[in-house]
Amino acid sequence: MNSSHLCLAALILLSIPACKKYEPSREPMEMTFAQKIARFAPAAVSADFSGLKPNDAKALQKIIEAARLIDEIYFRQVWRKNPDMLSRLKADTSETGKERLHYFLINMGPWSQLDDGSAFLDGVPAGQPEQAEYYPEDMTKEEFNTWLSTLDEKTKEQAVGFFTLIRRDARKKLTVVPYSEEYRTWLAPAAKLLEEAAALTGSPSLKKYLRARAAAFLSNDYYASDIAWMELDAPIDVTIGPYETYMDGMFNYKAAFEAFVTLRDDAETSKLSKFGAWLQEIENNLPIDPAYRNPKLAALSPIRVVDVIYASGEGNRGVQTAAFNLPNDERIVHEKGSKRVLLKNMQEVKFKNVLVPISKAVLDSAQTNFVTFEAFFTHILAHELMHGLGPHNIRIKGKSTTVRKELKEIYSPLEEAKADITGLFALQYLIDKGVLDKKLEKEMYVTFLASMFRSVRFGINEAHGKGVAIQFNYLTLEGAITIDESKGTFSIDPAKAKDAAAKLTGEILTIQAEGSYKNGLALIDRFAIIHPAMQRALDRLNGIPVDITPIYTSVPLPAGALR
Repeated sequence: MNSSHLCLAALILLSIPACKKYEPSREPMEMTFAQKIARFAPAAVSADFSGLKPNDAKALQKIIEAARLIDEIYFRQVWRKNPDMLSRLKADTSETGKERLHYFLINMGPWSQLDDGSAFLDGVPAGQPEQAEYYPEDMTKEEFNTWLSTLDEKTKEQAVGFFTLIRRDARKKLTVVPYSEEYRTWLAPAAKLLEEAAALTGSPSLKKYLRARAAAFLSNDYYASDIAWMELDAPIDVTIGPYETYMDGMFNYKAAFEAFVTLRDDAETSKLSKFGAWLQEIENNLPIDPAYRNPKLAALSPIRVVDVIYASGEGNRGVQTAAFNLPNDERIVHEKGSKRVLLKNMQEVKFKNVLVPISKAVLDSAQTNFVTFEAFFTHILAHELMHGLGPHNIRIKGKSTTVRKELKEIYSPLEEAKADITGLFALQYLIDKGVLDKKLEKEMYVTFLASMFRSVRFGINEAHGKGVAIQFNYLTLEGAITIDESKGTFSIDPAKAKDAAAKLTGEILTIQAEGSYKNGLALIDRFAIIHPAMQRALDRLNGIPVDITPIYTSVPLPAGALR
């Protein structure tokens, strides 16, 4: 990119606070349903569990049956009218009707994740209500906060907790309803299946986790089962229950149900174990005020590389999860750390079907050979590791609180941006220390640049896409990303990217440490847009899938299953 192009890009970004946001020229309703569906490439996702002991294989089938029930809960969490709409869509057996149903099931509702959450069916809100199913449809933030101020401390904690819904009582007053009560129709049989699986397996840690999670489904107390999940050390690695808070557009308080049934890859897990030993040193060198660093990280923080056999709920809605870092309960993160799980077979499918074709379309030809699966896989690991570093439990005006509670609905996009950019900072630190091969340096930055185009196609109303838009515009402004306007291609300068990554890491972590909603919102308002040059490149990617539709070939679906 010549200097005039760089200056133009800088002027565009510097003027953002004072002008109207650039909006991508998307018109999703003009697409046919066949075109919408084609953005998700069908891909076989399987794993070899032939080496499991017979009783573990039987336990696995019980766990998968429980995971299918999670779909039913999550389906209702998305929107209370989903079941009625599903019945109506199934009644239309025309070709168009089948396509509507297909796309509805991909999105687990009538809003298209890839089109910034816009409706693709008639007779529904234009976008998914920010309340989802967690709060009354007519409740405002002001009403909730006023009500919250009247509650005793115990009830207040329940009201803002992960595992409760807010409803209206007979007098139309707000009240708290636990998940265990609201979703008992599905949680009770799921608990029974997990108990049956626990009785079958020969693994002590899996037995302990399944029993603890079954009890949590009925008691609404997930603490003990989350600890057991952290300590899970078995060939079958299971994650099932309410976890992520992305769908709570009001406050980011409430957790959505999901399930990942996986098999552990011991060889790959062993290779990555060295990263855990460096986490404290990375924390000690984060580019923020030393007072904001954690002097002692929790000790457990396991890393697991797995192959996914079956996913459900939020784990199988729209864009597929490639890795995750859980739990989100700050108590457990403080005491035990968090567990990073990488779905290796899912990542391989995404890399082959999506990232490689994108890189050939948007990158300067001199850099395309630096896009590698090792760099893609390693940065995803670093992303998940970084969720556990930096501020979580903080003090504001002498009062103990959490980053999540202070940043509310802007927490998720900032946390995703933080994990990405701090992941680059951490990997660069390990390269500089000689822990990682120097050849990974250029591969890491180039692969990340290509992957930004992959992620932002998910939509910038989605936390990950919004976080990526922030990073792309910031790195462009810092001169790390350059644009060849004549070719419409992009390249990245590793040296400038290194400095820009450290700078943005410091800005986001400081916002989190200070619990500054105002500064976080300002960062999002300025940078969470689609750059015009990026939009033009995205418009050329129409023939490349945005993501995949997994076909879990090892697990045939029974008649009557939601999917």
